[in-house]
Amino acid sequence: MKLHKAQSQIAKDNHRFRIIRAGRRFGKSVLVAYEMLAVAIANDNARIPYYAPTRDDARDIMWGILQIVAKNAIIDKNEARLELTIRNKFNGKSLIALYGWEAVQERKKGVGVKNNFIVLDEVSKYRNFWTGWQEVLRPTLTDLRGGAMMISTPNGYNHFFDLCNQELKDEDFKTFHFTSYDNPHIPVEEIDKAKKELPEEKFSQEYLASFQKTSGLVYKEFDRKIHLYDELPKIELKKIGGLDFGYRNPAGLLDIRTNGEKFYIEDEWYKTGKTDAEIAEYTSSYRFEAVYPDPENPAAIEELKRRGVNCRDVRKDKDSIQYGIKKIKELFLTGRLKINKKCVNLIAELEMYCYEENEKKEKPKKENDHLLDALRYVVIMIEPSQNKATISQLSVFQKNRQNILNNSTR
Repeated sequence: MKLHKAQSQIAKDNHRFRIIRAGRRFGKSVLVAYEMLAVAIANDNARIPYYAPTRDDARDIMWGILQIVAKNAIIDKNEARLELTIRNKFNGKSLIALYGWEAVQERKKGVGVKNNFIVLDEVSKYRNFWTGWQEVLRPTLTDLRGGAMMISTPNGYNHFFDLCNQELKDEDFKTFHFTSYDNPHIPVEEIDKAKKELPEEKFSQEYLASFQKTSGLVYKEFDRKIHLYDELPKIELKKIGGLDFGYRNPAGLLDIRTNGEKFYIEDEWYKTGKTDAEIAEYTSSYRFEAVYPDPENPAAIEELKRRGVNCRDVRKDKDSIQYGIKKIKELFLTGRLKINKKCVNLIAELEMYCYEENEKKEKPKKENDHLLDALRYVVIMIEPSQNKATISQLSVFQKNRQNILNNSTR
């Protein structure tokens, strides 16, 4: 196997964190295999973990290719653990290990180790990416000043979109964009055939690596150009908390400022592995005027009350999810819900929260919803019902929205 021109361009780059946005069949897996082998050989006692969305994905995508690429350098192979021991140039040993992202997401696998290099494959499909990267994996590169390669085809405007823009604010990051056409080993006519057979949005996403709106998105009304802000307005606002409990899944806390008419999401807290007591302690530190917690965890609510948190009741019946979604959509449509740009996890959920496929009744998937649930608890309890004034606001906002979008494309 040899790298083609586009792959070589990435391989020669010296940025610490390389982000590759590439179309299907670009040759991402071969590139990754060579990168991991090079690091394993060049460093004594190196450790290089590779992550895919699941452990099965890791095996299916990388295990076979890696054995071909590293054939002459393999000392030992453990197929049960998906680990290869590689002979390095110091006549020592280095380790390449394959994992599923769920090991990071659910068990924080990797905490406490030192890594020379990390590969994250199909990043756009990861759940709770920023928590896993910032809290678990990024610290493992500190001692050795290790690097990382993060690769994916887009999947809507989610965390991978933000990752691709990290180079704008951090010089350690570099993003590369290549399409399926950039792989000279794939017949052009095959890609052109896919272009004719697939919907335009799907082809653009999968083969041209273009960012497209996620199919079946719940909150299509959310628009980064319209609904994000940098600083709170100078008006009197109450400080309200929305809280969704979690341990294996993230606990989500939102700092919401409101005057009852407009809502500003000023901050977020998004953590896994936190006990009810730890969640209550952190929530109390915000000194909210009121907190609207998930009513299905009475023990956790008691922890909040013991710390003097003013907990308010939340209605949660069979129609509360649909009702809450409807109210949040109205807030977006009327321009009365804004989100601070630093709330990256809430923004990611808004751009990934989807309806179940093939359902007669619209039913959201039970994923990417922890902070959205926290928001919903607040909105369904204090957002007034739509009235004539709100309808008028909607008409004005739609005109303003169109003006903003028109100006942004000039």
